[in-house]
Amino acid sequence: MSKTENTARILVQVHPGAKKNQLLRLEDGVWHVKIAAPPVEGKANRELVEFLSEILNVSKSRISLEKGTTSRRKVIQIEGLEEREAAKRIQKTMI
Repeated sequence: MSKTENTARILVQVHPGAKKNQLLRLEDGVWHVKIAAPPVEGKANRELVEFLSEILNVSKSRISLEKGTTSRRKVIQIEGLEEREAAKRIQKTMI
């Protein structure tokens, strides 16, 4: 199966080591997300993918870090989901 144009890319600013996973806000096109895991040995990245999987209602295998593996600011790629739909699903969880 070839890649389709249904691939969303979202910018995420991660705040690791929080008490719980939580969406904070959308600011200048960047989603701010608190993640409970510490930024050690990829734990925060794995928990971010799991958290986004739940929010977006897609399997973890469809979510990948395109850029920013060791940075707090990341580009997340979601296969099979358009950007508009991804933003809609994220916003829905904030209400």
